[in-house]
Amino acid sequence: MRTASVTRNTSETQISVSLNLDGAGTAKLATGLPFLDHMLDQVVRHGMIDLDIAAKGDLHIDAHHTVEDVGISLGQAVAAAVGDKRGLRRYGHAYVPLDEALSRVVIDFSGRPGLVYQLKFSRAWIGEFDVDLVHEFFQGFVNHAQVTLHIDNLRGDNAHHQCETVFKAFGRALRMAVEPDPRAAGTIPSTKGSL
Repeated sequence: MRTASVTRNTSETQISVSLNLDGAGTAKLATGLPFLDHMLDQVVRHGMIDLDIAAKGDLHIDAHHTVEDVGISLGQAVAAAVGDKRGLRRYGHAYVPLDEALSRVVIDFSGRPGLVYQLKFSRAWIGEFDVDLVHEFFQGFVNHAQVTLHIDNLRGDNAHHQCETVFKAFGRALRMAVEPDPRAAGTIPSTKGSL
């Protein structure tokens, strides 16, 4: 079972994450931010992972610390669940449309954190959610999952659609990258012999 549990307690947030990479797409999400829960649910369902996140943060200040720390904690859980990455496909990619919006996400379990983020939202807020925090979520994830992640919103006029295509594509790309490769069972997917 490729599972992991992570707890993060700071003066700003208290977060617990439980993850099963070989799940059925079930989620129990309580971040205190309904829109973030909605986006994480997309990752769960399209990534076919099981994810339980409980977060309490200093939302009386703003959502920044909570969103970033959820990304960090999820990244730590993914890194723990994949272990030495033996037998993984390593790379994953997905294009996802939603009406007028289209996004592409490409991920590499390289062991090197890197984020290329090309997402210009059509507006600054989706309901009560500051769209700048999408970048903070993925930066936290990348730094702690130790992955290279390219996010490109290729088109879109509706900010909700833009964001949702990114999270769905991220789920699909993640699913592909962590999928066991039967032709490479037991091997590290790198000529270096380690990732």
